[in-house]
Amino acid sequence: MELNELAAQVAAGDRRALARAITLVESRREDHRADAAALLDALGSERQALRIGLSGTPGVGKSSFIEAFGTMLTGQGKKVAVLAVDPSSARSGGSILGDKTRMERLSRDPNAFIRPSPSQTHLGGVARRTREAVALCEAAGFDVVIVETVGVGQSETVVAEMADLFVLLLAPAGGDELQGVKRGIMEMADLILVNKADGALKDTATRTCADYAGALRLLRRRPQDPEGFPKAMCVSAAEGTGLETAWAEMQSLMVWRRENGHFDGRRAEQARHWFEEEVRQGLLARLTSEPQMKARMDELGRSVAAGQAAPVAAAAAMLNDLRGQRD
Repeated sequence: MELNELAAQVAAGDRRALARAITLVESRREDHRADAAALLDALGSERQALRIGLSGTPGVGKSSFIEAFGTMLTGQGKKVAVLAVDPSSARSGGSILGDKTRMERLSRDPNAFIRPSPSQTHLGGVARRTREAVALCEAAGFDVVIVETVGVGQSETVVAEMADLFVLLLAPAGGDELQGVKRGIMEMADLILVNKADGALKDTATRTCADYAGALRLLRRRPQDPEGFPKAMCVSAAEGTGLETAWAEMQSLMVWRRENGHFDGRRAEQARHWFEEEVRQGLLARLTSEPQMKARMDELGRSVAAGQAAPVAAAAAMLNDLRGQRD
């Protein structure tokens, strides 16, 4: 299929074309990378969706929350795309990609699109090309794009660099969970939702929410936040309670940020971040793709392994070689 035809189908909201486009941008082949760049350029960035990054510890119920929350949004006539990032094995490189099966009801919704993607050992809880997949979903006309991270803990802050709103989902009675996430990921959160606030855990969830709310008040105020944000709330994916209130808070925050210039400013900062990240990744790729550079890396690596050179000195020699090639 020609790129112009694929771009036209994606812009028309064709779900199969969108799936093919995401496969294209996720490909590591050099010719596919060129086609992906051309496709994204052809689609442009005129359409904008609300980008929601969702993170949380394993077992907190991220998939259950997304299904309940996404179904509520589609019930309001909104189109929802879910990009679920699944952890890849560091040994085999494989991923289960089972998120779609856990969202059975939402996956059948004609106004929803769910795409699992492997992290491919990329750090930060997201896949390397997730941001480009988000752009494709926006071009396809989706109103809300939810990025579900792999759920590995407090290092999942990369998703905040591609989302307008960062939601941290936590469980009641998490023990020392607050201590574990209060730095890094918690400082990035715009909204903390304590899930499973139902049944026997309802009172516990209320107390846990109060603990998180108290912890948030100790954090330094961010310029992109109105009074009262970030805040903690209780929700129940099983019963569907608290979801509409959480959505209202998200909308309120986005309206305030748009009116005060933080929305466009943040997106501009994110675009620059990903430009710099692409340059860094391109430079690293040169070390393994160019035979001369790869041979030099192997030579220096053997010297370090044999104790003949310190890692810092070997790295400095490699960088000097790169500068010499550039000059």
